[in-house]
Amino acid sequence: MKILETRVYQGPNLYAHFPCIRLTLQLGALEQWPSARLPGFVDGLLAALPTLHEHTCSPGVPGGFVQRLRENGEGTWMGHVLEHVAIELQNLSGAKVTFGKTRGTGKVGEYHVVFEYEDARAGQAATDLAMRLLHHLVAVDIDLGVAREAGFAFDQELTSLIRQVQRRALGPSTLSLVRAAESRNIPWLRLNDYSLVQFGHGKWQRRIQATVTSETRHIAVELASDKQETNKILGDLGLPVPKQEMVYTVQEALRAARSVGFPLVVKPLNANHGRGVSVNLRSNDQVEVAFEKAKEHSRAVLLESFITGDDHRMLVIAGELVAVAKRVPGHVVGDGEHTVAHLVDLANQDPRRGVGHEKVLTRLELDHQADRLLAAAGIERDSVPAKDQVVYLRSTGNLSTGGTAIDLTDQVHPDNVEMAQRVAQAIGLDVIGVDFLTPDITKSYREVGGGICEVNAAPGFRMHVAPSEGKPRDVAGKVIDMLFAPGSPSRIPIAAITGTNGKTTTTRMLGHIFKMRGEVVGMTTTDGVYIDGRRTVEGDMTGPASAQMVLRDPSVSVAVLETARGGMLRAGLGYRYPDVACCLNVSGDHLGLGGIETLDQLAAVKRIPIEVARDAVVLNADDPLCLAMADHSQARHIWYVTQNPKNALVREHIRAGGKAVALEEGINGQMIALYDKGAHLPLLWTHLIPATLEGKALHNVQNAMFAAAMAAAMGCKLDDIRQGLRTFDTTYFQAPGRMNIFDGLGFRVILDYGHNPAAVQAMCTLVDRLVQGGQLGPKGKRVCVLAAPGDRRDEDIREMATLSAAHFDLFICRRDDHARGRDADEVPRILQKALHAAGVGNDRIIVEPGEVEALDKALAICQPGDLLLAFCDKISRSWKQIIYHHQQRGGAAPATTPAPVLTEDEDGHAAQLAAGLVRDERGVRIAKDTEED
Repeated sequence: MKILETRVYQGPNLYAHFPCIRLTLQLGALEQWPSARLPGFVDGLLAALPTLHEHTCSPGVPGGFVQRLRENGEGTWMGHVLEHVAIELQNLSGAKVTFGKTRGTGKVGEYHVVFEYEDARAGQAATDLAMRLLHHLVAVDIDLGVAREAGFAFDQELTSLIRQVQRRALGPSTLSLVRAAESRNIPWLRLNDYSLVQFGHGKWQRRIQATVTSETRHIAVELASDKQETNKILGDLGLPVPKQEMVYTVQEALRAARSVGFPLVVKPLNANHGRGVSVNLRSNDQVEVAFEKAKEHSRAVLLESFITGDDHRMLVIAGELVAVAKRVPGHVVGDGEHTVAHLVDLANQDPRRGVGHEKVLTRLELDHQADRLLAAAGIERDSVPAKDQVVYLRSTGNLSTGGTAIDLTDQVHPDNVEMAQRVAQAIGLDVIGVDFLTPDITKSYREVGGGICEVNAAPGFRMHVAPSEGKPRDVAGKVIDMLFAPGSPSRIPIAAITGTNGKTTTTRMLGHIFKMRGEVVGMTTTDGVYIDGRRTVEGDMTGPASAQMVLRDPSVSVAVLETARGGMLRAGLGYRYPDVACCLNVSGDHLGLGGIETLDQLAAVKRIPIEVARDAVVLNADDPLCLAMADHSQARHIWYVTQNPKNALVREHIRAGGKAVALEEGINGQMIALYDKGAHLPLLWTHLIPATLEGKALHNVQNAMFAAAMAAAMGCKLDDIRQGLRTFDTTYFQAPGRMNIFDGLGFRVILDYGHNPAAVQAMCTLVDRLVQGGQLGPKGKRVCVLAAPGDRRDEDIREMATLSAAHFDLFICRRDDHARGRDADEVPRILQKALHAAGVGNDRIIVEPGEVEALDKALAICQPGDLLLAFCDKISRSWKQIIYHHQQRGGAAPATTPAPVLTEDEDGHAAQLAAGLVRDERGVRIAKDTEED
């Protein structure tokens, strides 16, 4: 049994609308051994993981999975077992996950095992241990594909897994804040491996580090960390604090002890979680020992008078006391029968206790500190305490050292409430924990005494959200409400654009509309990440990582995200949902890659953002695969886009009050019109949109329609949409590689990134419309630099050639720089053969494999009045090659574009003209011009 591939989906994906891991698993010989046929396997598995009894599986009731393990004497296959074990190991490590599914891939013994995760690394670690456990439990003598692991101890490995996961997991305080944000529909992103978390997106974001917030003042944190200065400031305000002195040597400590007076507390100046703290010291010997322990954590040590009373943590948020917990140090209670060590073992069997922050309580430990307290009480680990005798193992009540907490929030005396709130105001912290010692919190400190032993700038929340006794308090919610007042925004609008062709141009159009109305737009495209029009990261940035770059940027007010197939297949979406999503079209591209073999499968991938969009989806009503996505949408509104005035479905949708964008014929040309709740809203003549080349580029007309629909769905006014579309063109600087036109050489050059049949078809249609519109010399020729990516199927490459065959006089076939596993000239040869099969003579086809060489040859061939369409991969390089070509030819660019006139030359080459091709003065063959052209 072997894992062939692991995919970690960060967000909505093909299998679920939340993070999942997908394993591609090959069972090998175990394909013939379902669970019930393996001797002892089921019993061994349930002995190792008895909590699997709680799994429902397909029967839908607890125990359902166990039924499947034994079903009909055969059981279930190992991929299904792996799914449940990986889920359960995560749950035992502190996660709360339930979803999983296992399906065959169509290959013998191969399965896709999918399961939910909270932390990706924890999910992968659980997978690794699950595999090892299953291999260990297989007792039959078969080839497992891996060496059997000698000395495998599952209990030890499980503990190790829990500790590993806990080191990476969010702490209980941070996790409670995340849960509170989720309950308020506030998005969050983890920014590092620790407790740095971003709440909200873009310009609305706030951050926390544990319980320190982005609103916490640095000077207040510094002050709270200086125990001596805190003591002085609070004392100067008349608040109850103990007498205190700071020392650096044991001699200074002994002198301070005499000055302050016994009993004493000795603690490090700047430690936390009760580390190095010793209390109720009554002799110089105890002070010396405590001083050395404190010095392990801090260079400076504090001695202060010991205040008698119970330890209370008072939590103040935004100036309001929101929770109070009485903290009881870690202890055991004698029963008159068992030793202290045995009582500790019994206490640790409490299901509420776990490793570190795994559970509500932390396991008790017998260590140096516990031994010191036992010795002070005159007992040892092997002593048997009397019945009901309380034996303390810690001197402080920190939950992280095994303490317990009792909620007393509703019982606090008003004077004590006022005191805690004054402390928060004095120190200046938005979130502060006040450690207050008093015999009775229900009575005023003025009456019964008490004192503030310290304050905390990053107080833990576990004792309040999950007290050992008493009412849990939603203190995390108070923090989130402080950061995001009810009704205030936390999200920026997110637009997701997917489809086969037109994604980048539509993304840029929509981004430009928002830019023109004053927004700071974060945009992801195939050539980079753009923030407010500046490219911050270069490369194909259409996946989840680039989306998160935009959402993390604190200046961004609108996110416009091109969302490509590859990113969704590899890692899902990088956010929970877009506000508006569109699918432009679905056509054959990248088929045969990533397990996507058919158009229906490709449509299912493109459908992911459509499924999770909340406010609106925009669909191509002229594309059946896009149209079918409407059935899977939960969005509040569906917009349809059509260029067919007779589209019956859109007509009925409009009559029913639905939303649509339609292309309508008018006396002045074609008009883009919006329909909304029965209203007809003319938007813009297509010839007024520069990107459409006076309406001739129909594919950009469609892209403009989608951009208009999405902008309208996101609340843009019609005038804003008009202004955006009227000022958007397809220059290299605004839309690199998308129908970039250069007329500076005396002939027209169109540079395009088209790399699939539909894109080639769209550009061929454009060339035809340009020719029909007179944008070619009377005898000008049409030249095409044709290519296809090497990872496309042979039939897709052939289709690109076939579609273009009837539209050009001369073809130069090339490959991309990266051949993607093919031979150097394999792609251009496939194109050549397909062109020939479509009726293009070999004398009209040139094979020039290199992109630079092919484009150079095409530029050299073209004469004034010609038209060159160059499909290129390296857009920036190719654009420079085009605009600087006149310098390479040794002359200035022509000031005008004269119409060429081809005549018989003086040597009488009329026969060559009649045959179809002549050579110019450079010896390059030129397609003949005929009256039919």
